Amino acid sequence: MSEVPRPVVLEGFIPLENARLFYRDVGQGQPVVVLHGGPDFDHTYLLPDTDRLARSYRLIYYDQRGRGRSAAGVRPEDVSLRSDVEDLESLRAHFRLESVALLGHSWGGLLAMEYALRHPQRVSHLILVNTAPASHGDYLLFRRELPGKRTATDLEKLGSRPADPRYQDGDPDVVAEYYRSHFRAALRQPEHLERLVQSLRSSFTREGVLKARAIEERLMEDTWLSGTYDLLPRLEHLRVPTLLIHGEHDFIPLQCAARVAEAIPGARLTVLRGCGHFAYMEAPEEFRRAIADFFAADDF
Repeated sequence: MSEVPRPVVLEGFIPLENARLFYRDVGQGQPVVVLHGGPDFDHTYLLPDTDRLARSYRLIYYDQRGRGRSAAGVRPEDVSLRSDVEDLESLRAHFRLESVALLGHSWGGLLAMEYALRHPQRVSHLILVNTAPASHGDYLLFRRELPGKRTATDLEKLGSRPADPRYQDGDPDVVAEYYRSHFRAALRQPEHLERLVQSLRSSFTREGVLKARAIEERLMEDTWLSGTYDLLPRLEHLRVPTLLIHGEHDFIPLQCAARVAEAIPGARLTVLRGCGHFAYMEAPEEFRRAIADFFAADDF
């Protein structure tokens, strides 16, 4: 039996004003733009798991402005929610795609919703995986419930870490240990936690960590930290086929995803059992099947 050939991977940069966006293009078929989370990460933590979808779809990953390989020459003060949305539109135009499916993980889900609300005619499908809260109120719910999902040891480590000069200085090893404690409550299996931490650590540099951290602060001010931030009323007017995939044990409360699903007309919510915040890694077959069924049954 012959092996299935591995999809060809194309990489490059899209020149923009004051930035270059790194992209990774793999597979063929329905174009799907993949939006990473964080918002202080880059796309590499999603690999190689999400590449399984490249057997059926054309996946276009990219590092958001100021993060990963899109960091060169970018100042944190030049990054905002608006610039992130505009960059996504520039990427779509660069690839000359009339419309695309957006697959956003965590923070990437929020960015996908923001883009779809501004450019609904450019979005064929929305896939929101373990999506971040869509309102200030749901963000507060997340923060209230999170301590109860953590061990006393992790709470102590997370409480003391910000005062550690090495953490403040962006030491990659110390930052990786911070995320080990942060994400322990987000994954059900220890081996998945180790894979995630190693993946994140492989792309950390001191300069990159500090820049991405500053960008994250700016994006949080644009969204969750604003008492008036609330996408839910606007989502009620969105007419884009939407699938939400959420883990039964996600540290982001299921209510947050359910409210998005209730707001978007016709949206579907799939809850994966025994799964946390990284559905593509923790339940790869169920994740792939949910997406395949979504595209196959699109009767919007």
